[in-house]
Amino acid sequence: MKTALIFFFAVLSEVIATTALKFSEGFTKFIPSLIVFAGYSLSFYLLSLCLKVMPIGTAYALWSGIGIVLTVIIGILFWRESMDWARGIGIFLIMLGILIINVFSKSAAG
Repeated sequence: MKTALIFFFAVLSEVIATTALKFSEGFTKFIPSLIVFAGYSLSFYLLSLCLKVMPIGTAYALWSGIGIVLTVIIGILFWRESMDWARGIGIFLIMLGILIINVFSKSAAG
């Protein structure tokens, strides 16, 4: 349970950092740029703690997959990015992969 909570915050800080990356406008805005640095630093630190318990392949697949899905949702909500069929199917397949890892893998979480 502790690892899952740490992992959740690793993903959350990565998504916040990626969102701030868009707001930084090529690192020309100080505060969003600072959030990018702090968010990615925290995310990698928390992910490294999870790697003490989780296999690296599983952890990275989940971390990046969940981050991608959440970032796409944020893009749709904040920047009115469109959702076409290819994007929708791709996100569905990522979510299906995350589900398969969590349901069937014996090493998905610690």
